[in-house]
Amino acid sequence: MTTTDEAPPPRALVTGGAGFIGSRLVRALLAKGMRVWVLDNLLPQVHGPDARFPEVPGDVTWRRGDVRDAAALRDIVRESRPDLVFHLAADTGTGQSLDLVARYCDVNVMGTAHLIEAMREAALTAPRIVLTATRAVYGEGAYLDAAGGLAVPPARAIEDMAAGRFAPVLPEGPATRPIPTPETCPPRPASIYASSKLMQEHMLQQCAAAAGWSLAILRFQNVYGPGQSLRNPYTGVLSVFIETLLRGGDLNIYEDGEIVRDFVFVDDVVRSLVMAAEAERLDDAPINIGTGRGVSIQEVARMLARETGRDPSTCMRVTGTFRPGDVRHAVADTARARALLGWSPRVSVEEGIAALAAWARADRAEAPAGAGP
Repeated sequence: MTTTDEAPPPRALVTGGAGFIGSRLVRALLAKGMRVWVLDNLLPQVHGPDARFPEVPGDVTWRRGDVRDAAALRDIVRESRPDLVFHLAADTGTGQSLDLVARYCDVNVMGTAHLIEAMREAALTAPRIVLTATRAVYGEGAYLDAAGGLAVPPARAIEDMAAGRFAPVLPEGPATRPIPTPETCPPRPASIYASSKLMQEHMLQQCAAAAGWSLAILRFQNVYGPGQSLRNPYTGVLSVFIETLLRGGDLNIYEDGEIVRDFVFVDDVVRSLVMAAEAERLDDAPINIGTGRGVSIQEVARMLARETGRDPSTCMRVTGTFRPGDVRHAVADTARARALLGWSPRVSVEEGIAALAAWARADRAEAPAGAGP
């Protein structure tokens, strides 16, 4: 008779694990030899009316449930007894959050509270929690003031944007220029979504410290890539643009076209989650995950138009339309991710846009006749 001292595989719980990022994360964890449990409510807005869990080979247990259901969370935490908890489940969407305040707070804030209480009740032994946070907590983010110091402008006034004045303004005068936003930049959320996500960070920091859990907070920039929902209008500007282009529509470019975003490819994001789970040297302060490169909405629209065979000169209109709560310039300072995780992006925006467009064309070609976007 032989015995083995081989340690059992790590156990991971992923909330929101059937989604765009989550399903890829599950595959990455399985490739690492982990045992995985997933809780996801398969929200029709995200997954469609006939949603099913993805077919993923490996040792994974799927549970359909909502983070607002405290009992469902208690059950899956008790069953899985995870070494790693990846908290991805959240309602997203800047504009929608202004209309559905209670729902966003219920899912994002109370859902996180239920997760914390389930973990406490299960008396887990020193788990690590990895939170998918968002750069939206910075609001307008980092600018230089007239003296060259870092400053965070307040949310832009609706009356200014209606008059075509889109540049942020500091209380003491004009902001000179935007810079990549570091984690030391004071949060200034400009939407209910951002506020609810910031509350997740605070709750987990406070409770993890008290319980002896380790915590990684990854503030993602605009995540995109193949598999992104083309039916959910709140999933991101690139999916909205590409769906519009593929059905022959024209693009409405907001403001003056010079809104700037940091687009980070989904595979790079998943790699950052795995590296945060495995990092030896870690604190509970946030870590930015982005490319550090800003791309204007007008520029990325041109890229998508070309990739879908459309003429950018005829399919795009800069209209001055704006949304309250949107920010003007969002680019990450990623020095902390490089230092703590050894992470840096591998996929350029040009490569990523090409991959997204190729997948979207194929997905649309395979859709049944009469199917929605």
